[in-house]
Amino acid sequence: MDETTRQATRLWTLAQPAVSAFVTSVVRDFGDRDDVLQDTAVAVIESFDSYDPQRPFVAWAIGIARNQVGLYLRRRRRDRLVFDEETVACLAIAFAEVTPQQSRQLDSLKVCLSSLEGRARSLLQLRYEEDCKPAAIAERVGMKPNAVAKALQRLRDQLRACIERRSAEAATV
Repeated sequence: MDETTRQATRLWTLAQPAVSAFVTSVVRDFGDRDDVLQDTAVAVIESFDSYDPQRPFVAWAIGIARNQVGLYLRRRRRDRLVFDEETVACLAIAFAEVTPQQSRQLDSLKVCLSSLEGRARSLLQLRYEEDCKPAAIAERVGMKPNAVAKALQRLRDQLRACIERRSAEAATV
């Protein structure tokens, strides 16, 4: 591996969580999301020679991701759940401003979420992936709406504590 490819790979590895979060905010389908992110990674490496080191790499990589998302959206134009180009541009700007600490917190959230199982995982998927309200979740899982709301609050508290614990551990390393 030559030094340019090594540098591009290192910078991509650092930027990937923010770019992934941006792509995730626009592309709802998991498989499509992975494809767009992979296409973005390839485009970043292939066009690394045009990167200006005076500019923030994350913003540059998100610009490439924005182009890849645009290609994806054009292919999916008939889908009612896709964003227009102006919305995608606004999201790209917002995600380019994600700090390294926020990026680490997103990574911690992924790890903390992966440790959940059973009903906890199901409740969070219904609430945040399927955008169901507590009453609708209650019907689907056989709970009372108040119990669902309380369970979701406990899960959010648990995830927050997990993220804070991981951040504290990372700070001591």
